[in-house]
Amino acid sequence: MNRIKTVNDFNFKNKTALLRVDYNVPVNKQHIITDDTRIQYSIPTIKKILSENGKIILISHFGRPKKKYDKNFSLKFLVPYLYKKLKVPINFSKSCIGEETNKKVNELKNGEILLLENIRFYKEEEERNENFAFELSKYGDIYVNDAFGVSHRLHTSTTVLPKFFGKKKCIGLLMKKEIQFLNKFISGTGNKPITILLGGAKIISKIKVIENLINFSNHLLIGGGMSYPFIKIKGGKIGNSIIENDKNIEKTLKNILDKYQNSNNRLHLPKDILIAKYYDNKTKTKIVPINSIPNEWMGLDLGPNSIKYFSKIIEKSKTILWNGPVGVFELSNFSLGTKSIAKIIVETTKKGAFSLVGGGDTIAALKMEGLDKKISYLSTGGGAMLESLKGEILPGIKEII
Repeated sequence: MNRIKTVNDFNFKNKTALLRVDYNVPVNKQHIITDDTRIQYSIPTIKKILSENGKIILISHFGRPKKKYDKNFSLKFLVPYLYKKLKVPINFSKSCIGEETNKKVNELKNGEILLLENIRFYKEEEERNENFAFELSKYGDIYVNDAFGVSHRLHTSTTVLPKFFGKKKCIGLLMKKEIQFLNKFISGTGNKPITILLGGAKIISKIKVIENLINFSNHLLIGGGMSYPFIKIKGGKIGNSIIENDKNIEKTLKNILDKYQNSNNRLHLPKDILIAKYYDNKTKTKIVPINSIPNEWMGLDLGPNSIKYFSKIIEKSKTILWNGPVGVFELSNFSLGTKSIAKIIVETTKKGAFSLVGGGDTIAALKMEGLDKKISYLSTGGGAMLESLKGEILPGIKEII
């Protein structure tokens, strides 16, 4: 972290900052923003630059357009929102490069912002295109990456564009926070006990996270669909519960179980589970030991003993990370486990623990209970967070160092 320059290392007076942000925010059918966390977290960086009488050109993507203009994915809806938040002129360019953009850039005054159109309208963004990056680089004096949520992607605006700025490149304050807070877990420097809870459906994307973090954490809790492969390897019956069949995964998970569950007592799996035959709120449910799920039934939420077991570990923790719900929380029948985990993390945070939550579904679960403001920090990048937790420097950060 000490090797990475931040916006605090530059004075932006009479300078133009080419600022990569992640404004890929959720919206409703009327294009009204339903969660502005990512934008809110970028405001301190913007205000720092503007306070020094600098100019800002914002680069962002939105959604997954088919690499051409689509009004449904235009960033123009952000203009009134940004003006309301910042109370400075927000100009908009219908393109990212070309004559119109050149004109808008030349007209930009100190203390103003120019928002470029969705950069994913250009196929060059995902091609790591040097010519496209060079054209963009002409617009700024200093490159700033404050888009943690896309810093794991090998895209032009995050990994090629910085190369044209020499030493005049840095990260924003949002990115700085993400790196600092995640480092508590990656390096094990957080106050102990350090507890990490991983849930969600797919284990394949989190195996390297488990292998890396289990060495730095005091407790690693595994819930949701991620727990069933472990149970199967241990000889338990998992019925029709979600599982990824992969021999390489099984071998890795067996090694993890042998090394950590028995002797070190770092790895913790659920004790009991709420099961059903179907994904709906009207289906019959029952609670069984997690290693005794009958055929045709599937595990869909933590059972009461599992909730108590996990909660006791969490409430004694000083540093907590949570990624991935522990049940099908979208359905009320299977939401108690996830709600209970959210509440105990909030209660432990109130008592002085540091809590970090990341991943779209996990944050959505917090918001459903109105608890998102009671967590120490909400990570702005699910995929980027997981890649960081593997102990790897993200490509978008590596290009700033």
